[in-house]
Amino acid sequence: MSIPSQAFEQYTVAFYNLENLFDYTNDKHILDDDFTELGRKEWNQNRYEKKLKNLSDAISKIATDLTGKPPAIIGVAEVENKKVLNDLISQPKLAAFNYNFVHYNSPDERGIDVALLYRKDLFTVEESQPIHIHLQDDRGGTDTTRDILYVKGILAGMPLQLYVNHWPSRRDGAADTEHKRISVAQQLMEHVNRLDPEGGRTTIDSGTNILIMGDFNDDPNNNSIAQHLVPHGFTNITASLKKGHRGSLNHKFQWNLFDQILMSENLDNDVPGSLYVHQADIFDDIMLRQWKGKYRGQPARTFVGRRYTGGYSDHFPVYVILRRN
Repeated sequence: MSIPSQAFEQYTVAFYNLENLFDYTNDKHILDDDFTELGRKEWNQNRYEKKLKNLSDAISKIATDLTGKPPAIIGVAEVENKKVLNDLISQPKLAAFNYNFVHYNSPDERGIDVALLYRKDLFTVEESQPIHIHLQDDRGGTDTTRDILYVKGILAGMPLQLYVNHWPSRRDGAADTEHKRISVAQQLMEHVNRLDPEGGRTTIDSGTNILIMGDFNDDPNNNSIAQHLVPHGFTNITASLKKGHRGSLNHKFQWNLFDQILMSENLDNDVPGSLYVHQADIFDDIMLRQWKGKYRGQPARTFVGRRYTGGYSDHFPVYVILRRN
């Protein structure tokens, strides 16, 4: 007779691209005009509040069928500011779980940042910082993009370091923009190696337990991930989830797995009393899917083009479950 998964001590760590979580007021310092009441998206209080309700509902259900509780930690992308994060964690579906967040404004011209949500009863933040990314455009000038968020803390007694990423998009073509994502990967590894010269191959007790998560705008087999992250002491625990019929987002009716979580190799262990990464999955429940029409089965988006559809996000969340040995 198998033991129910909820009988184990386990914790979910997730990543979720929230697809343009903007408030509906204009910020003159960023390009958020579309997401204002008079903007192209006609973004208003009702639409904003529905978005918050949808996202909080989704987050509250990630892996709860396996653990019986919402995630301990959630890395997020495409958030405008601290206000939207405060509004999100104050939603009824999340408020009871005492979430807090770490966020820094980044130089991204659209003003979309990454952040980390965490349950204060399960995770203690010891240190955090934005990692500024240096890229050049075709003219040799600065090409602004999202910072990487670094957070160091303690999850249920275990030291844990987290990197939350949202790498440059493929909007100008996957091949033409590949060098940008490779550069970000290299700059990420420079930070990892400064903190962990052994490249993640130290013991579970050493404090160098690392999870790298994010929307990488590349699949697991692309060079930025497969050649510039994995060989440096990391395992892409989500790589096997990419299949022809499954992924974290769908573009032109093709599935991609841009949303991924990588772990330092010491998080695969059998040390008594230690946490280890037990499994990974995509949270692609029917509630997050388009129910009908030509996009049936794909993520239920907030907008399809300029048409408001009132969904959740154009990405599904991904997650790992850490279990106590």
